[in-house]
Amino acid sequence: MFGVIEGTGFEVLEPSFNDCIIGHARVERLWTGARWSEGPVWFAAGRYLLWSDIPNNRIMRFDETDGSVSEFRAPSNNSNGHAVDRQGRLISCEHLTRRVTRTEHDGSVTVLADKYDGKRLNSPNDVAVKSDGSIWFTDPSYGIMMDYEGMRAESEIDACHVYRIDPQTRAVTIVADDYVKPNGLAFSPDESLLYIADTGVTHTPGGPAHIRRHTVGADGALSGGEVLAECSEGVFDGFRVDTDGRIWTSAADGVHCLSADGTLIGKIRIPELVANVCFGGPKLNRLFICGTTSLYAVYLNVNGISPI
Repeated sequence: MFGVIEGTGFEVLEPSFNDCIIGHARVERLWTGARWSEGPVWFAAGRYLLWSDIPNNRIMRFDETDGSVSEFRAPSNNSNGHAVDRQGRLISCEHLTRRVTRTEHDGSVTVLADKYDGKRLNSPNDVAVKSDGSIWFTDPSYGIMMDYEGMRAESEIDACHVYRIDPQTRAVTIVADDYVKPNGLAFSPDESLLYIADTGVTHTPGGPAHIRRHTVGADGALSGGEVLAECSEGVFDGFRVDTDGRIWTSAADGVHCLSADGTLIGKIRIPELVANVCFGGPKLNRLFICGTTSLYAVYLNVNGISPI
């Protein structure tokens, strides 16, 4: 089957996408009322999803057991991307405070990174946790470019990098320094590869709008960095990888599904600009989608990578 499957939101571009979808499944809008939805993260133990409403300075909570939505944290320091670490704790990127934090099991907040080489970070954007406990995050300047999603300020670093936080020493090191606006990031299933989006075209005419692929060394160093895929609609912002290595990424017209070699095989059409996605549900086969003002979800015939 090719083309749009009426009433579902699915658009099949390559035959292999048919194996990823459930023909009678439908995209559902679970909630609306945000200004800019971002950074979804799934907590399996409680069957709930957290995501950021950045301009409204709050983290929202969707409870899958009853479909209710509530505020998890407000103010949230204009939080953006989130992840869950190996102990089930919330890792957050905060624009306003220009830092990466961890919410402990007792609710207290630990600052993991707010400076590099004595200079304040720009505005940490998205984050991924590797199985060794290391934390990897991007640091574009979106949160200091305007007051809408943070606070206008000059960059102290004068560049936008990708960083790694050591799991033992908490030392912050640069792992990639050749990005214009590094944004979403995620590891391949075996963690041998790290994918990073560059959304530099948003403020640099002719700038990058792609995902690059890096090889991850045993010491945490990155090599390679070739462009895996160019975005055909807007930019690739946030994304996740399924257990078979496909990339499910945000775009201007919804969610794009890329094969491991970067081929666009299908889309999930969403009537709003999409910023980020996350696998959730008890079987990690439900894709939660952050549209501009809303939270959407759809069941798929694939499974996300377990963070624990």
